[in-house]
Amino acid sequence: MSSKTELRDLLISVIALALAFSGFNLSTFPSFLLIIVLVFVFHELAHKYTAQKYGCFAEYRMWPLGIALALVSSFTGIVFAAPGATYISPYTKKKFAFSVARLTKKEYGKISLAGPLTNISVGTMSFLLSFLYPLELFFNISQISFFLAFFNLLPMFPLDGSKIIAWNMKLWIAVVAISLIGLISQSVF
Repeated sequence: MSSKTELRDLLISVIALALAFSGFNLSTFPSFLLIIVLVFVFHELAHKYTAQKYGCFAEYRMWPLGIALALVSSFTGIVFAAPGATYISPYTKKKFAFSVARLTKKEYGKISLAGPLTNISVGTMSFLLSFLYPLELFFNISQISFFLAFFNLLPMFPLDGSKIIAWNMKLWIAVVAISLIGLISQSVF
């Protein structure tokens, strides 16, 4: 279940990213709105539900500076796509008390990996669909999915890559390679 704050923050972030990726082009904005819901919201929900699987409280919060950076950076042609994050707390609220779910590096790594793996999955499916149905929409979904996966896998805190690399360097290298191959394939085909 999502709070009103989480829904508001997701909505603001989605609109900002759709504006940034569409280059503020109002005629393409609706399709980019759909794309951002598919690639960004699913990414964040993957973090949320994986964290909840481990007994944590998890909720998305926007980052106003990240939203501003996304909008301004879009004028350079490369969107700084970090308008917020799913915040994870090992405390879960029970009826009358709080319980603590202690996370291992592996569990925290899996929570962080869930978002980029979602992007890689959506990117791969869209890429394959673009061969069957050569629509620009599928190409854009695939391109932005692989871009968000790669961007989030950068080994800089607080991005997902820093947490995955702390858990499993070989897995991080493999997932970065897959996301990079997906990104490069966009320019080849």
